[in-house]
Amino acid sequence: MSSANDIQIVYCTVPDADSGQRIAVHLVEYRLAACVNLIPEIKSVYRWKGEICTDSESLLMIKSRAADYKDLEKAIRRLHPYELPEIIAVPLSNGLPGYLDWVRSIKNEAQ
Repeated sequence: MSSANDIQIVYCTVPDADSGQRIAVHLVEYRLAACVNLIPEIKSVYRWKGEICTDSESLLMIKSRAADYKDLEKAIRRLHPYELPEIIAVPLSNGLPGYLDWVRSIKNEAQ
């Protein structure tokens, strides 16, 4: 099995598909992510500033290199409309070797 610990999936909720699309395009354009899936219409229930909230959101599922996390987080925080965006990186333990190689290669592709 191929090691995948240099690849991560970063989850980020956004208030709507438009803001998600804007963030996703930026991350791919600047090679901070190989691919971003935009999953529309999720329902989030959470506590914020003492209140229980229920909101419709969209979810970004971002595939990137772990080495790019700090720059990826910085870009999301700059573009995100929330005061405190959800940005959660999950390291991979395994994956299809060819796909993982593709994620790794995005930084090196000719522009």
